[in-house]
Amino acid sequence: MRRRRPRAEPGIEVGGDVAYSALGPYSSVVVHQAPAPAAVEWPVEVGAVPALASAFQPRTGLRERIDAVRAEGGTAVLTQVLSGGGGVGKSQLAASYAAGAVAEGTELVVWVPAGEVQQLVTLYARAALRVAAPGATGEDPEADARAFLGWLATTERRWLVVLDDIADPAAVDGWWPSSRTGTGWVLATTRLHDARLTGGGRRRVPVDVYAPAEAVAYLRARLAEEPGLADGTEEELAEALGHLPLALGHAAAYMLNNGLGCAAYLDLFRRSSLGDALPPSADAEGYGRAVATTLLLSLDAAEAADPAGLARPVLRLAALLDPAGHPEALWETEAVLDHLDPPGEHEPEEIRASLRVLHRYALLTCDSGTGRVRMHALTARAVRETTPEEELPGLAEAAAEALEFLWPEPERPDWELAALLRANADGLAAAVGPLMWELVDCRQLVFVAGVSLLREGRLDAATAHWDEVVASCTAVLGPEHPDTLHALGRLADAYERTGRIAEALEVEEGVLAARERTAGPEDHDTLVAAANLATSYAHAGRLPEAVTLLERVLADRERLFGPGGADTAQARANLAAYLQQVGRLPEAVALAERALAEMEAAVGPYHPELLGVRNNLATAYHASGRFAESAALKERALADAEHLLGPEHHQTAFLRGNLAISYWDLGRHEEAAALLARAVEELRSALGPGHPEVLEYAESLELMRRELSGRTGRGPGPFWRRLLRRRPPHGSDS
Repeated sequence: MRRRRPRAEPGIEVGGDVAYSALGPYSSVVVHQAPAPAAVEWPVEVGAVPALASAFQPRTGLRERIDAVRAEGGTAVLTQVLSGGGGVGKSQLAASYAAGAVAEGTELVVWVPAGEVQQLVTLYARAALRVAAPGATGEDPEADARAFLGWLATTERRWLVVLDDIADPAAVDGWWPSSRTGTGWVLATTRLHDARLTGGGRRRVPVDVYAPAEAVAYLRARLAEEPGLADGTEEELAEALGHLPLALGHAAAYMLNNGLGCAAYLDLFRRSSLGDALPPSADAEGYGRAVATTLLLSLDAAEAADPAGLARPVLRLAALLDPAGHPEALWETEAVLDHLDPPGEHEPEEIRASLRVLHRYALLTCDSGTGRVRMHALTARAVRETTPEEELPGLAEAAAEALEFLWPEPERPDWELAALLRANADGLAAAVGPLMWELVDCRQLVFVAGVSLLREGRLDAATAHWDEVVASCTAVLGPEHPDTLHALGRLADAYERTGRIAEALEVEEGVLAARERTAGPEDHDTLVAAANLATSYAHAGRLPEAVTLLERVLADRERLFGPGGADTAQARANLAAYLQQVGRLPEAVALAERALAEMEAAVGPYHPELLGVRNNLATAYHASGRFAESAALKERALADAEHLLGPEHHQTAFLRGNLAISYWDLGRHEEAAALLARAVEELRSALGPGHPEVLEYAESLELMRRELSGRTGRGPGPFWRRLLRRRPPHGSDS
């Protein structure tokens, strides 16, 4: 079955977020308690531990060194970092320890591809639920991941966490597990020789190629499946391949699939000039040529064995993705099928057959248990280095469009897939370099990944992402390219959500000026930029400017595009909020009612864009003394937010706090205090304890508690007005 999703116009998204799927009706729910954790069934395994290769060598001498380092430090040296070049078998060695830990009765084993921190967070969060870590709810991945680290530090149960292929020491800083009870162990693998990976109870253990005897033993054990292939020249072949496990694996698979003995393969290897296809600059680790030669020999044989003739283009596309794995479903997307020659004339089953052939030749691994396809990073690099440069743009665009198609909508609760896709977006960017910013489909994928972080409430990660996107777009496209300006708008949004209002204003004023210069004052994107700037003016307390600017935006939209539509409804809803704040309450109520009707007509009754619009009308009703109507609307907005965003999302927490205000003024004081207390804790976790709006909510909660305890003669009263003025969820037009 071929799968394609209509592509969004690059750089333009309506209403401030990539659209979620419309969902069915929800009941109003006021207070949600996390469900009681199910009884844990030990042992627990989390993550996909790679299967051990055929004829795996135990590497006794290396294991003795690892065990000695571990024993030397006792419980103080918790972590061993296996450090070595690509293809030397670090991950296989770690996998053997993981398999051994399960066999020896270790109660928890977690395997984490650590090349991208979002995957690390997601797997920690899944582990937190599996072990019923206190505080883990399944709704906020980062909070659950922190809960998991807390559980590891104090549990008496035996555990092993493997962090495989650390690429950025700074990214994993703060995510290293610890064990105060001495029952846990961390094993990490990396190509890096970086001082930041040692210290703090971490010791580096260097890993090199097989010892000569291990390399020969591997070949003899592997080739024993076919009598006659091990013909006495194993030692000579192993030496020619540099005793490198990856190259030996390629060679053994070739010999087994083609009935070729060691001597014949050695002659073929020595006569081959295929390794010369690898540029000298690419052989930084000293054995890339052996890998390139064995790879290309195997690829030639795989092509001959592949009836569809797709082995080479499939391998070239896979080499652009995350070595830790990509979804096998990618190969069913129409973006991939249209890329293969002749376009549109292949079926998914043909590609699956090609993948199986490449798997047999050890060029990639198809893991049916996890539905992922993996390729060793050194194999991938050799494939990329031998891919014709003119093919790279088409490969990159096909990969980007396929990954975007697979993006879950909504992402909750499928955060693990979203994290996997973000890792592959990062892998694609690393593989193609500046080309990522020159190709429309690739830029669009990067934008979707950044919005994904904002959706999940990963505000620090989102800010860093958009900061990098802005820098790259500026360098490649120029400072006033539409996509550079779009990225700047997203960066301003991230700034604003983290309380950096002054920086957001500066960025948005610059974006608006650039849009007016390059596209004119009546362009759609110019009006979006003006609406966003008006929102930031309001948050900064510059309400007259916000009202004036948004009145102009609304008038322009109605004149140019007619009444109705999501953009116009959003502008009308925001203007209603600002008019209320400057005392024009009757106008605010009328505008907010009209905005809600328009937005429901535009996007349907269950959509993230309705959250802020419905909250604005509820706020106007509250200010008019219509407390019961206000509370009903807020209950609906909160229930929808919990389903669309998750109960622990920071925007859901804001809505929870706003509902508490209505409950208080309805006389439901105990419920109000309980709701606001939960909102404060959630916002502290998401935004940090010093965020200005967190401090306002915390002050309001203290006033509530004082009133309930009789310590003050006044209720919170007018203080609520500040809370009701905060930005509603998804109220931006960027």
